[in-house]
Amino acid sequence: MKNVLILNGHQYYPNIAEGKLTQMFINTAEAFLQSKGFNVKHAKAESDYNALEEVEKFKWADFFIIQYPVYWMGTPWMMKKYIDEVFSAGANNGIYASDGRSRHDASKRYGSGGLMQAKKYMLSLTYNCPSSEFSNKEGFFDGLSLDEANIATHKTWQFCGAIPMQTYSVHDIFKGDLDIEAEKAKFVAILSQNFLG
Repeated sequence: MKNVLILNGHQYYPNIAEGKLTQMFINTAEAFLQSKGFNVKHAKAESDYNALEEVEKFKWADFFIIQYPVYWMGTPWMMKKYIDEVFSAGANNGIYASDGRSRHDASKRYGSGGLMQAKKYMLSLTYNCPSSEFSNKEGFFDGLSLDEANIATHKTWQFCGAIPMQTYSVHDIFKGDLDIEAEKAKFVAILSQNFLG
């Protein structure tokens, strides 16, 4: 289990979101993983991809890093489109078999038909909002933790059978005082825990 697929979920907007921070985290993850003997492949939502060819990458991988900026409280729409198209192409083809329920076995629950069993995923998110808004009853997210605020993304991967690892997030990216080296160190520490721990 040494194969990692890094999914670049960035969507380009000139002068606002050009993808440099996303790419920095992708480059950092790739260098770290390759130095530890992992094989790395890439997928990019904003590209001229072939859905069936992308499915083969998901079948190949044991781990996934999903790197994206949070736009309007969720994934960029091109990433959502990518997941819709690629995961649908993976029906009975490595991603999921069904929603898990059975007319003949009531114990089989919704969300248990994934084919990515034992594979693991890591969310790596870039945010404009400060970290203080999470896990704070007075905060914008009404007390939700970071992972709870991203439940739709988590449940998409879990529907397919994948297991979550610790999430990384960087906040206040537009404040102008972002310490990139400190964030890279934090990111590498979480990569170490997720992939070597």
